[in-house]
Amino acid sequence: MQAPAAETALLMERLLYEVKRVVVGQDRFLERVLVALLAQGHLLVEGVPGLAKTLTIKTLACTIHGSFKRIQFTPDLVPADLVGTRIYNQKSGEFGTALGPVFANLLLADEINRAPAKVQSALLEVMQERQVTIAGETHRLPEPFVVMATQNPIETEGTYPLPEAQIDRFMMKVLVDYPTEEEEFVIAQRVTGPAVAVHAVADTLQLAALQRECRAVFCDPALMQYAVKLVSATRRPAQHGLAELAPYLSYGASPRATIGLIEGAKALALLRGRRYVLPEDMVELVPDVLRHRLVLSYEALAADITPDAVIQRILKAVPAPDKPLTSMAHD
Repeated sequence: MQAPAAETALLMERLLYEVKRVVVGQDRFLERVLVALLAQGHLLVEGVPGLAKTLTIKTLACTIHGSFKRIQFTPDLVPADLVGTRIYNQKSGEFGTALGPVFANLLLADEINRAPAKVQSALLEVMQERQVTIAGETHRLPEPFVVMATQNPIETEGTYPLPEAQIDRFMMKVLVDYPTEEEEFVIAQRVTGPAVAVHAVADTLQLAALQRECRAVFCDPALMQYAVKLVSATRRPAQHGLAELAPYLSYGASPRATIGLIEGAKALALLRGRRYVLPEDMVELVPDVLRHRLVLSYEALAADITPDAVIQRILKAVPAPDKPLTSMAHD
């Protein structure tokens, strides 16, 4: 039996309150983390060091009684450092399996672009199938399981661009900016003051139930069609009256983007105490879901055109549908 939408929103509000006792500001980033958690999607976060990316995910793990692991990606990392390996036991004369740090509810892949492609590709099965295969034996990851990976936008020396296949597995890419002066003052107060104890307000079973509720949120077929049109406009812009964008786009977004828009909008609606999606829920998430999936041409790079600029042009050209059926709004 489903909990009332207001109850679900209240529980998520309590989770957010606990996290915000430690993390100052970053409201939009925190909301996106909760959207990823509810929609069972992975999150790619880009921001300079020191903006509480690690602290946020660690604090969130405490509030849901979940396990948290942090992997610092470096050039000398090997796949076994992530997923685990087989170890020979001299006493028994048999091989045993030592599972790696990916076996956690919330996994922080810190500076993911600092590890070579071989290591990054080890995450492909982890992120998509939520399992690991070691020596022919498959091990399921704990549920819920969410990867939050960080990138530093400043340094490019000693980094490896993420393969398209992997970057597409991230539901959203969120850009984290510097705090305001007022927020930074509060940050300094909290960090230099007494430590704040974070309380668990839910457990992983409750979170799994919330994820099931999220899938049951109503999304009008017109809104699903809107998601399809937005993603289609990144592949065939001329068909949507955006022929001028065609030279700037080498590749558009995959069907994962359409699914991410719909699932993300459902999660955002649930966070806001509704069991039906409104157009604004989807519109808000479009930049986060699409920005990392667009492959721009050299012409676009030469003209200093960003993925976000392309997305804004698409949003203006593809109109959002009317509100969903009023009968759903009164459920």
